[in-house]
Amino acid sequence: MKVIGGPSSQLLASRVASALGCELAVCEFKRFPDHEMYIRIMDDIGPEAVIVQSTATDSDYVALLQLIDACSTAARVHVVIPYMGYARQDKVFNRGEALSARAMARTIEAENVITVNIHETSVLDHFQCNTVNIDAAPLMGQYIRDMDHFHDPVLLAPDAGAKGLAASAAEELGIDCDHLEKKRLSGDTVRVAPKNLDVKDRDVVILDDIVSTGGTMAEAVRMLREQGAADVYVACIHPVLAGNAILKLCSSGVADVISTDTIEKAVSRVSVAPLLAKTINEL
Repeated sequence: MKVIGGPSSQLLASRVASALGCELAVCEFKRFPDHEMYIRIMDDIGPEAVIVQSTATDSDYVALLQLIDACSTAARVHVVIPYMGYARQDKVFNRGEALSARAMARTIEAENVITVNIHETSVLDHFQCNTVNIDAAPLMGQYIRDMDHFHDPVLLAPDAGAKGLAASAAEELGIDCDHLEKKRLSGDTVRVAPKNLDVKDRDVVILDDIVSTGGTMAEAVRMLREQGAADVYVACIHPVLAGNAILKLCSSGVADVISTDTIEKAVSRVSVAPLLAKTINEL
């Protein structure tokens, strides 16, 4: 088995190869003067290939398709998409709209596709091969548990829809779990607070699957601190962190931002490589 890392997931691919005890292929990525992408796998691919490539941008998707084509000589190709872009475009709301998640999924030709906490699991039905979606929340829970300076911590989901993710991590931690709820106090005043728990003098970790612009999380951090929370941390599986998201979070008073390496950013402290390697070994 040969592990092939795409341009957006080079570190993660190397970690997956190490966890599997497999060779990591050397690839060349460049652009022609007209900005078309060129990709070449420099090593022999062999009979079985594992491609690791997150698709946060359109270019990342093009790179993934090129890598799949470059592995056409392999008898078995497994595609790992740690973060799948377009997975949030999983419904059609207006006439003439593309169901973009379906369009993207249908382009993938492989034996297996592995995703990590895909935003909508219904997207998996659009792939024309076997799919596995793994949950990295327990890994986040383990990392948070090893941060031994917490005082009476509580884990919060940013809304009721994300409570399952937070509960999965909280179970690993053995701590209280709740979700944030918006309460309208007046016509133009909204209070965001935990539905059931009091956070006064407690350390708080807000966990979501994706942090994109950071605006909602920054407002939650600010309000929790106003409610007497001690340190407030933001954790996520996929750190999209577009634009000035980090600045928004830091200016809100967040103690730290923690994520996995499904998208490789400075805040990527938790590697999903062990989970991916275990899943690949079980295929």
